[in-house]
Amino acid sequence: MTDTFKNALNSVVSPLIRRPRLLQVAALCYREDGPKKKVLLITSRNTQRWIVPKGWHIDGLDAPGAALQEAWEEAGVKKAAINPDSIGSFDYSKRLENGVPVPVEAQVFAVEVESLKDDFPESEERTRKWVAPEEAAEMVEEPGLRSILRQM
Repeated sequence: MTDTFKNALNSVVSPLIRRPRLLQVAALCYREDGPKKKVLLITSRNTQRWIVPKGWHIDGLDAPGAALQEAWEEAGVKKAAINPDSIGSFDYSKRLENGVPVPVEAQVFAVEVESLKDDFPESEERTRKWVAPEEAAEMVEEPGLRSILRQM
């Protein structure tokens, strides 16, 4: 491959093909269980894999507020204290409704859960489970999220 062709490929074609990462917020919900922490995992709606509540930014809410709203809608977290500072982020590929996968970066906020409700917007679509962070790290697929869970 000639240098001119390589340069054209890297500077013109590649940026057109690559999509920028979209940004989401995620709630890493936890509770103190004696001397240990437990984290709350939920299942995704379509594939039923284990994830943390996450979603798009919401107009009128800051990032921690949007993460807390997602924790309510997806996991039934009714009362909680959220750390306003992100504890990290992880990347994953999200399949949009049209079937196209897009790269996403999820900014993670720690949410200390005080109470859960059994009746919440997505209660019929998801399962939730409290597990130790080490176990949660083995249950999720995203390497970056695994790393965050292992640091708890």
